[in-house]
Amino acid sequence: MKFTPQDLNPYISARHYFGSEQRRHRERAKLSLAALADILNSSKSTLGRIEKAELMPPPDLPAALDAAFGTDKHFYGLYQLAKKETVPDYFRRLMDFEAQADVIEAWATHIVPGLLQTEAYARAVLSVPHGVTPELVEERVQARLGRQARLRSAAPPRHWAILDEAVLRRHVGGPQVMCEQLKALLSLADTPSTKVQVLPFDHGAHHLMDGPTLLMRLPGGKVVAYDEFRVSGHLMEDPADVNQRWRGYDELRAYALSPRDSADMIRKAIKGYEQCASGPN
Repeated sequence: MKFTPQDLNPYISARHYFGSEQRRHRERAKLSLAALADILNSSKSTLGRIEKAELMPPPDLPAALDAAFGTDKHFYGLYQLAKKETVPDYFRRLMDFEAQADVIEAWATHIVPGLLQTEAYARAVLSVPHGVTPELVEERVQARLGRQARLRSAAPPRHWAILDEAVLRRHVGGPQVMCEQLKALLSLADTPSTKVQVLPFDHGAHHLMDGPTLLMRLPGGKVVAYDEFRVSGHLMEDPADVNQRWRGYDELRAYALSPRDSADMIRKAIKGYEQCASGPN
């Protein structure tokens, strides 16, 4: 099917601006969508939907466009703005802090923290709410994957995650999705910049059992905490409130399994999911 360009107002949103800029640079380079897709190792339909602002750009596209068109970090910058439009307003300030943080520490009660989710796991989680469209799910998945880029950068933040054992046991997306997700966690369990610990069920009650918490330390010493709820979240910037949360987190760190023992528990959980995926003999 031939792609028919449609008029775009690039100033409606950053996503529209991204699409219009991709089209402008493509046409200036006298490239068809198919030709650009070959250069980027992408698909014509994906690029066409991005140009029509129907689809959020995947996180690896901005760098590829900048390389193809020689535009330095033009598309990278547009993407940083566009990805924030797929999340609620209250979360955008948190994303700004997250992008600057030297230290990010997470306590997860039911699901894997967003920065550590695989694409399939994130898609399963984001598909749960009633009334969410497939297009919105895809936009939010790509935005979540885009947030993870800092963990793979040359200068990543120190990232520490403590997971309730329920995170390993709760089936999200099916056995195959869980296998892939837990294997991804296993690879991050004990690296120079990441640590993953598991808090076993038998620990019992504790100060942070009411919900997941994210803690961040920014350059200059500013600290931020974020309590996540089902519909919204609460961002804390008062040092007294944040330090209270951090004290509770440090207690959990002491009670949780070591990264090595946590890795052993994750491996055992993986074996269980692999057996489920293989089915009966």
